[in-house]
Amino acid sequence: MDLQITELQPDANDHRGEWQRYADRAPTATLFHSLNWMDAVRSSYPHRPHYLTARNQGDVVGVFPLFEVRSLLAGRLLVSVPYAVYGGVLCDDPDVADALLAEARRIAHRIGARYIDIRSRRARWPELSTIDRYVTFIRKLPQSIDDVPGLFPRKARAEVRRARDKFRLAVRFDDAQLSTVWKLYSHSMRRLGSPNFRYRFFQALVEATPGRHLVSVIYHGGEPVAGLLSLIHRHTVYPYYSGCADGQAGRMGANNLLYMTLMEEAVEMGLKEFDFGRTRVDNIGSYNFKKNQGFEPTPLGYQFDMPNGGRVPNLTPSNRKFHFAQQVWKKLPLAVTRPLGSWLSASIPG
Repeated sequence: MDLQITELQPDANDHRGEWQRYADRAPTATLFHSLNWMDAVRSSYPHRPHYLTARNQGDVVGVFPLFEVRSLLAGRLLVSVPYAVYGGVLCDDPDVADALLAEARRIAHRIGARYIDIRSRRARWPELSTIDRYVTFIRKLPQSIDDVPGLFPRKARAEVRRARDKFRLAVRFDDAQLSTVWKLYSHSMRRLGSPNFRYRFFQALVEATPGRHLVSVIYHGGEPVAGLLSLIHRHTVYPYYSGCADGQAGRMGANNLLYMTLMEEAVEMGLKEFDFGRTRVDNIGSYNFKKNQGFEPTPLGYQFDMPNGGRVPNLTPSNRKFHFAQQVWKKLPLAVTRPLGSWLSASIPG
């Protein structure tokens, strides 16, 4: 095999076409391997893409999406892929994967990156360390909308009935409500003590996925109480960024209704799979909520490499070093946390 590894020029149409065609046919490709994701990150954050392409006799046989992230909290990183739950190599052969990793290491040495963060669904390289911090929740969707309630345990179904019948909560699918979703999301992130991502990133994702996203908002008496930005790739819907107004909205079953109505809409669209995304195993609230919706966790095979030595950075909310900052963050007004979180999110690549 005569492998050549080159770096994608993000604005070169011929290179883009090669990459996207390979990602489109790769069985294990995800939404986050697409150039749509690269474009959204590029247009919203200062991170530099290093998208590697492997060719054998001119044919593309593998790709490895990476971004160079300059973090104020962790130094310079290579991440595959920022703000994404999945990433890593797509390739035809293990030798191709090794060649792509070797090139990523050369880039890391050249730019002084201390860490390569590889968010593969399954571990690719036996010699690399794995991160056992995350699980994902995925299940098949039924063929009929009438069968959607049967996916949920009895208690969750009762919550949805109560939301609809007692509290008269209603859903609206409308791209024009994107700013409402972001406001609800940033409100929830402040309540959790975490910085929010930029609104520009939400806009960029919607712009990059025409006809392949859903924006939904739950209303109570005309007031928005929960919102969700969902993305679609192949036959899968990803409920990706969500927010809830306050504890009362949760007690009314707004979150349960948010996800059941998304499932109903996805079935109407002919989608086959619901990917509830990753959760940290120590994030008990999110973990239990997804379990209580009838989903079972599957461990993710994230891996990392440290070509320049050092320690693995922990930028998750579970890091005890962030505890005091989290408590302060929860008490700050949204007028402060929204712009400050948007700025900080450039250093915390999700």
